[in-house]
Amino acid sequence: MSFKQRLQSGESLSGTMVTLASPEVAEMLSLCDFDWLFLDGEHAPLAPLGWQRVIQATGGRCANLLRVPESTEAAMKQALDIGTDGVIVPNVKTADLAKQIVDWCKYPPRGSRGVGLARAHGYGLGFAEYVQSANDDTLVVIQAEHIDAVNNIEDIVKVNGIDCVFIGPYDLSASMGKMGEVDDPDVIAAIDHVAATCKSKNISLGYFGVDANAVRVYRDKGFSLICAGTDAGLLTGAAMQLRESLNS
Repeated sequence: MSFKQRLQSGESLSGTMVTLASPEVAEMLSLCDFDWLFLDGEHAPLAPLGWQRVIQATGGRCANLLRVPESTEAAMKQALDIGTDGVIVPNVKTADLAKQIVDWCKYPPRGSRGVGLARAHGYGLGFAEYVQSANDDTLVVIQAEHIDAVNNIEDIVKVNGIDCVFIGPYDLSASMGKMGEVDDPDVIAAIDHVAATCKSKNISLGYFGVDANAVRVYRDKGFSLICAGTDAGLLTGAAMQLRESLNS
């Protein structure tokens, strides 16, 4: 099955976040049997060409979903044209924005995605094959990471073409005046409301946590797209453990 089919089947897909401007780091992570990598184009200091190098380094060993830096047509086109398996769009608060995002990500007649010749199209050699399957294979993931998204989730999930709603618990908690309190009952209630609404429309759910313990409860609740930790965190955490062992 394709990565999108695996997601839609409800399979638990585990990944970690790539934030460092290093294809070698992504390559090492892709060798660790993760199902996917969350490429953070919102906060990490990389332009589309840098992300293309990261994707090339993973060698097709796992899926790559690129979080675009902003909700613009150009950002969607560049992310998809470099060969990502899909986009993650941050801070989607309304159904109107969700509808616009889907339109930008789908070729006509299902949308208005512009036609280019880039890596995704085999630099032109695989253009016909790519265009024929791209609308069905490309994942469109939107992030619910603000209380406004929670309040509008019933309308958001009515938008055709949204494959997954990914919870950003830290920004969500901040928007509720509870910065970092991801286990606060009100924050959990907001997440549960989004989850129940998405499940009613058979839309997959995703969640980020700082480590395996932080995501386990949501994996057990049926969230499929799971991201735990970051490359920088894994490196510094392992380094600190080594230092402590050496000094003990």
